[in-house]
Amino acid sequence: MATQICPKCKENSFTWSVEDENSGITDWGCYECGYHATENESEEWVCENCKEKTKIRLKDSETEYWWCCRCNKIDKK
Repeated sequence: MATQICPKCKENSFTWSVEDENSGITDWGCYECGYHATENESEEWVCENCKEKTKIRLKDSETEYWWCCRCNKIDKK
């Protein structure tokens, strides 16, 4: 599985897993800093920056935000 740039520590160590394919929830975790977030797979949009449908909503224990897994842009609107 490919790794992504972690939105928290900025290391290339952010990866995902799906426990139940029917749940529509993806768990993301960083093996470098321990950051954890969940994604609702029904909320995916086109990123304004890279123009790809790779912008997802992540939710952690403190906040929800939009993150593009292609260009790593974070939007906390």
